[in-house]
Amino acid sequence: QLDAIGIGSITVIGLTGLFTGMVLALQSGITLDQFGARSMVGRLVSASMVKELGPVLTALMVTGRVGSGIAAELGSMAVTEQLAALRSLGTDPVRKLVVPRAIAGVLMLPVLTVLANAVGIMGAWVISITQLHVATSVFWNNVIEGLYTADIWMGLLKPFVLGFLITTIAAHVGLRTTGGTQGVGRATTNAVVAGSVAVLAVDFLMTK
Repeated sequence: QLDAIGIGSITVIGLTGLFTGMVLALQSGITLDQFGARSMVGRLVSASMVKELGPVLTALMVTGRVGSGIAAELGSMAVTEQLAALRSLGTDPVRKLVVPRAIAGVLMLPVLTVLANAVGIMGAWVISITQLHVATSVFWNNVIEGLYTADIWMGLLKPFVLGFLITTIAAHVGLRTTGGTQGVGRATTNAVVAGSVAVLAVDFLMTK
């Protein structure tokens, strides 16, 4: 599960972080120009990525990639009576199927979030020196100045909660699947929708 959730998501998370950082630098550079503060782009990007965009976008991408997979996997097991077979053998499906996925989600989402943040800030740096003509030293000084310890803790605490949320919602929807193959498709959709909304709602509550 660590491999499926973590290693399997590296490419999509890396690309998401990269393009988010690049577009953030591009857009904020244009806006900051109006105040003659183009050099502050590093501060804005680092704060935005670490506190908000990194954790949320990582969680949303993992919901789409992993949440749907968990719901489909457990849903197909539910409709083909495999869960009933596990129970008849004296095995708890939750302990056997849900707990490993939840633990993997809680452990891997913070790692993926750190990756997204790092790649995003690197992407912003590339845009800053090529498009905005901000000196490398100025950019990195602003990145460091723009981050406070509380922000870093907030950015690292969110993924633990969101990782647990994504996996448990997907597993819950999957285990309750009924109605054959159509039911599995419906459960997969519901898991992604519910997971995405929960990520955004919990992110707001934690930020507040």
